[in-house]
Amino acid sequence: MLKLDRPLFLLAAGAATVLSLSACSTFGKKGETAYVARDVNTLYAAAKRTMDQGDYERAAKLFDEVERQHPYSVWARRAQLMSAFNYYLAQKYNDAISSARRFATIHPGNSEAPYAQYLISMSYYQQIEDVTREQSTSDSAKQAFSELIRRYPDTRYAADARLKLDLINDHLAGKEMEVGRFYQRSGNWLASTYRFRAVIDGYQTTSHTPEALARLVESDLALGLVEEAREAAAVLGNNYAEDKWYNYSLYLLSKEAQNRRRVGNSSSAVTAVQPVQSQREPQGSATSFPVRPQPKPKPEPEPKPQ
Repeated sequence: MLKLDRPLFLLAAGAATVLSLSACSTFGKKGETAYVARDVNTLYAAAKRTMDQGDYERAAKLFDEVERQHPYSVWARRAQLMSAFNYYLAQKYNDAISSARRFATIHPGNSEAPYAQYLISMSYYQQIEDVTREQSTSDSAKQAFSELIRRYPDTRYAADARLKLDLINDHLAGKEMEVGRFYQRSGNWLASTYRFRAVIDGYQTTSHTPEALARLVESDLALGLVEEAREAAAVLGNNYAEDKWYNYSLYLLSKEAQNRRRVGNSSSAVTAVQPVQSQREPQGSATSFPVRPQPKPKPEPEPKPQ
């Protein structure tokens, strides 16, 4: 059996150890970018090249490496924003929010801070669920866009934020309507009135307001609140006289009057209106506002290395 001299054996063992450590450095933990020390220009160029190839998640991690290895470089600040942008393109929205928020916190006065806030807002916006689902993300998107408008009112991003807020408000109103209609179908008329009033008071500029007023007429009549129903119908007529929901509310009030005449007691007896599946109920009422994928925000021109 071949035996190694002790010096050669120690040298071989040392080489094996170096190779093992090198492998750990190259591959690291699963999902992490390998730590390979590189100069800032080479590392940034590799990240940019990876982004151009469409591997956005890997590009984002390489941009993170630029910041980690060269935190005081002129490229570090830019890499923070490019990391957020690539996470956004990769649809890793929570990572995009984290990177963009870090940039906005560290550099609040930077000229690109509005763009960072816009990325945060858009990352929430792209995660908005259908109105049948829980809407906490919609609330977060609304808060983020509102913050963008408050802090950077004169930027181009603020103009788009105002449009997105209108869509989000319509979406949140749709959620209230969905719940209100569910309460009606369940015969829980009082609970439904709270939902419809929330739309009327909080989202009165949305497309759901006419239906909310008509549904309020319906629920009030079912509860025997005839005067309140008439008041809601009057508001509906004053603001949406040509709307199909105003015609529906007139039908409900006419039916209520017929019921009173039928029982011969106009002072007290009020027959409950049929639930929302009435044949004369307007068809095709909006139950949600679909959030379609928006154009991807573009990164600002890259700075020149100094």
